[in-house]
Amino acid sequence: MKTLNLNLGEKSYPIYIGQNLLSLGELLTQHIHGRQVMIVTNTTVAPLYLQKIKTLLTDFAVAQTILPDGEKYKTLASMNLIFDALLTAKFDRSCTLIALGGGVVGDITGFAASIYQRGVDFIQIPTTLLSQVDSSVGGKTGVNHPLGKNMIGSFYQPKCVLIDVDLLDTLDSKQYCAGMAEVIKYGLLANIEFLHFLQDNIHSLINRDKTLLISSVYQCCQDKAHIVAQDELETGKRALLNLGHTFAHAIENTLGYGVYLHGEAVAVGMLMAAELSQLEGYLSLDEVNQIRILIKKSNLPITINSKIRKSAFKQAMSVDKKAIGGNIRLVLLRKLGAAFVSSDYQPKLLDQIINKFCQGEDYDR
Repeated sequence: MKTLNLNLGEKSYPIYIGQNLLSLGELLTQHIHGRQVMIVTNTTVAPLYLQKIKTLLTDFAVAQTILPDGEKYKTLASMNLIFDALLTAKFDRSCTLIALGGGVVGDITGFAASIYQRGVDFIQIPTTLLSQVDSSVGGKTGVNHPLGKNMIGSFYQPKCVLIDVDLLDTLDSKQYCAGMAEVIKYGLLANIEFLHFLQDNIHSLINRDKTLLISSVYQCCQDKAHIVAQDELETGKRALLNLGHTFAHAIENTLGYGVYLHGEAVAVGMLMAAELSQLEGYLSLDEVNQIRILIKKSNLPITINSKIRKSAFKQAMSVDKKAIGGNIRLVLLRKLGAAFVSSDYQPKLLDQIINKFCQGEDYDR
C-alpha cells in the first residue's frame, strides 16, 4: 500500500492506494468519528461491494442509499434520495457518509455531505479508474443541470480516500478505458516524464497490469494533490486540471448526459485543445499526432460521432465555470507536459476547431 497526504491544513487527509485494501477495516473505521454511517452507492456497484463494506462496519449503525447508475442521474433529485434516507434513519450531525462508486456517486455524496445539517463527514471509496485517478481527490462535489455540467456544487474535502485497484477487476472495458483519458491528462498538463511512461506502457495499462496501474494511480493522485494543495478553490493553478473539459462538457451537454462517458468526452476534448494549441503556434503537428495516437491506443474516441449544431456547442461551452464575463477561457498546451489557461486565443481558430469536430465525420476508435 502507498499513502499520500493532501495537505490542506486542518482539512488535510490521507489517500490510500493499493490492492486488497477492503480487507483492512481499520483504514476505513479510523476516519469514522460517530456511530452512524450512510453508504451511498448505485445499482451496479451495490451487488458487488456493498456487503463487503458493511462487514467492516459491524460496530456502527449502518444504513444505505442505492442510486440509479449513470451520468443522467447526477441530479438534485438523486441527491434528495440521500436526504430522504438520512432523515428517515434520524441521522445526526455526527454521521459519516461513504461514497462507494464512481465519479457520479462520489460527487453527489460529497455534495450531500457538504449541506446535510450544514456539513457532515464523508469518505471516498472510488470504484472506477476515472474516479480513482481524479474525481475522488480534491473535494469537488456537485450535480449537473440541464444547462450545464457540474454547475451546482461545492468544494468539500473527504476525511480520506481509499483506492483499492482490485475494485477495477469488475469494471467493464468501456468504463476502464474512459478512465485512461484522465490518466493521460496528467501527463499532458504538467508531467512529461509520466507522459513518456504512458506512451511506453499503454498496452500493459490497458491490459490492467496491477503494478503499473498502482504506479499510475499514485502518480495521478500525487500530481493532483500537489496542485490542489496550492489552490483548493480553483482561483488559479487548479484550473489546469480542466484540460479538455470545457470541450468535453459541451459534448456531454449537447449530445445528452451519458451518450459519451465523461472520460470519452474528455479524450475528444483534449484532442480539440491540442489541435487549437497547434493552430495557435504552440504545438507541432507531430506533437498533436502523439496525443492522437496515445488516445487511440487507449481505445478512446478521437472525434464526435454525431453532428452537433455549432451554435449549440459554443453556447454550451459558454456555460463553464472558468468563463468570466461571458469570455470562454480554455486550457491549452504550450508544449507537451505544460498547460496554461488562455483567454487570448483567436476566436476564428476556435471556430475552426468547433466546425471540424462538430461535423461528426470519420468517426474512429
